[in-house]
Amino acid sequence: MKYVKLARLGQTGIGSLPMRNMNPNTKPARPTALVTGASWGIGWELASLCAADGHDLILVARSAERLTALEKQLSERHGISTRVVPMDLTEPEAPRALYDELAKSDVEVDVLINNAGFGDAGPFSEADTAKQLGMLQLNVVALTHLTRLFLPGMLGRGRGRILNVASTAAFQPGPFMAVYYATKAYVLSFSEALTEECSGTGVTVTTLCPGPTATEFQSRARMGGAKLRRLHMMDARSVAEEGYRAMKNGRAIVVNGLQNRLLAQSVRFSPRWLVRKVTRWLNSE
Repeated sequence: MKYVKLARLGQTGIGSLPMRNMNPNTKPARPTALVTGASWGIGWELASLCAADGHDLILVARSAERLTALEKQLSERHGISTRVVPMDLTEPEAPRALYDELAKSDVEVDVLINNAGFGDAGPFSEADTAKQLGMLQLNVVALTHLTRLFLPGMLGRGRGRILNVASTAAFQPGPFMAVYYATKAYVLSFSEALTEECSGTGVTVTTLCPGPTATEFQSRARMGGAKLRRLHMMDARSVAEEGYRAMKNGRAIVVNGLQNRLLAQSVRFSPRWLVRKVTRWLNSE
């Protein structure tokens, strides 16, 4: 096991990054995928799919222990090179620090998967302000910043893929999860715009919009007994596989599951007042 030193960003920033089979002085023969939020759920599965498809990996999340476990598993199973980055992307300086360090090592990112994000349930008037602002920083600002940093290199090389993970929450306002739904609406709108901007360049931008998925998201978001949890939940692997195929095929948007696609489409034809009422009911206990 080797280590590369990065500048430290306070207590939750970058420290020593474990590396396996990656020599920063040589250009890897395989394409490289950077996956944020890779320590669990959909991010874990997307990283696994990239590895199985022959990508070297840069794994980013807060949990060094989980990332190291994933790194060991994927390196041994697929013989790829991996770089573990235990980083808190709610730190405003984190995306630039990550980009700068990779640039110093001449690491080119061919696939950027912006999966990191979290939600929080409850009335906005009673919400923890720091948590809501952290959600905006992670779900919106870090995703935008990382895309801005890595997209020009892809365009310059005439190839690259970006997968931004939104949600079916992107298609309507979300009473009792107001900020989370708004962040995902941003991700969808932003990514669709980039899809068109990058048309014909060799770079594609795909938005993955999963519905309720059986991961740790619901417990972390304090959704408790919300009625939304009683709907059919897809498993993270199925969601990731569909999203990964869509990314490889250069599709603009993928909504997982027939039920979710129907619900997303129904919003277009329903009165806004009704959409708000239904979403409020789903998000309440």
